[in-house]
Amino acid sequence: MKTKTGSFLAVRADETLRIWRREEGVVSYMFVRKWSKHIVISALMLASLAISGCKQKAASTASAPEVAVVTIHPERIVLTTELPGRTAAFLVAEIRPQVNGIVKSRLFSEGANVKAGELLYQIDPAPYRAAYSQAKAALSAAEADLHTAEANIPALRSRVERYSGLVKIRAVGQQDYDDAKAALRQAEATVESRRAAVEVNRAAVQSSQINLSYTPITSPISGRIGRSSITVGALATAHQAAPLAIVQQLNPIYVDVVQSNADLLRLRSNLESGRLKQNGQLQKKVKLLLEDGTSYPVEGTLQFRDVTVDPTTGSVTLRMVFSNPKEILLPGVFVRAVIEEGVKEHAILVPQQGVSRDPKGLPIAWVVDKNNKVERRSLELDRTIGDKWLVTKGLAADDRVIVEGHANVRAGTQVRAVPHAETADGNGQPVAPPKADGREDHV
Repeated sequence: MKTKTGSFLAVRADETLRIWRREEGVVSYMFVRKWSKHIVISALMLASLAISGCKQKAASTASAPEVAVVTIHPERIVLTTELPGRTAAFLVAEIRPQVNGIVKSRLFSEGANVKAGELLYQIDPAPYRAAYSQAKAALSAAEADLHTAEANIPALRSRVERYSGLVKIRAVGQQDYDDAKAALRQAEATVESRRAAVEVNRAAVQSSQINLSYTPITSPISGRIGRSSITVGALATAHQAAPLAIVQQLNPIYVDVVQSNADLLRLRSNLESGRLKQNGQLQKKVKLLLEDGTSYPVEGTLQFRDVTVDPTTGSVTLRMVFSNPKEILLPGVFVRAVIEEGVKEHAILVPQQGVSRDPKGLPIAWVVDKNNKVERRSLELDRTIGDKWLVTKGLAADDRVIVEGHANVRAGTQVRAVPHAETADGNGQPVAPPKADGREDHV
């Protein structure tokens, strides 16, 4: 009689039971005295169940999925933000004529550097020189008339004084005394009129002299001059709309960027709550990225934030000043300014591949707990810093975040966690994470 139970095979004899055991390809047997048929069979069934449970446990351990994890280490980082903007000349002078006339000469090369006071254009001065001479002659005539009028005053005043005594003794008539006083008053009025004429002619001389001084057109500032919009022999009109040329000072140079008012409010809230700390004088230092992505070698200074919000864009303008000795930066160039927001002492950074999205689009992470079981964490993210996310809520120090293999796990799954290749050394030990620069990426 043969009975098969698990990996055992029993054959009954008259006095004994011979028991064969088949396990891992090895067959062995033993003899058992016949005590009781039921006792022997029960023992065989218990042994079979125990061996089967051990095999299932070993199989379960061997089938646990392997995942790569990154251990979270808080870091001190300097948070920065990149803002788009354009360069603007430090000083701009639009060269316009202040008198009418024919351009006799142009005395500069287009695109060259000019100095303050350097002669740029010469307008024909002949008409203004003649007007100046005429004004001086008129002034001289007016001054001569004034001298003549002033010369009659003493005699008329003396006559009035003599008549005033004689009229009392009736030596002269009252009419003669009154005529003398009227002549004196008329002479004094003539003197005042001549003095006014002198002032008018003196002003005419000054005006003609100023107009003559405007015929040579000079540069009011030092800088680089652009192309000329007028040629020799053309008529220049006083205060015309189009400038003759433009001179721009390029060293130093302004960089104007825009930042949303919402970002400013968020930054102020973080600073007031203590989540961010000021970085002293370094807070005003600004770095610059050029159009080709290279860094400008000289750091700039944040000069001011505008006090008015643009109602169409909801943003404010920030102005920086950069030294530009080699004139690499030209007005109108598109740049990106890297501005420091503050310092975060215990920042939680997690690789971007360790963050996924739930069906609602909310960020989540899969974390391996102390029992090597997977749990799901909901996250709050601030920004990207390099290839990592800055996490504000949902993770803590020493959490093990799954960065590879999370597609094959779910909450409660037993896993076998190994350090991620980029965060482990040759012996499989985690290494210190690289120090983040806090730069915010814009896509």
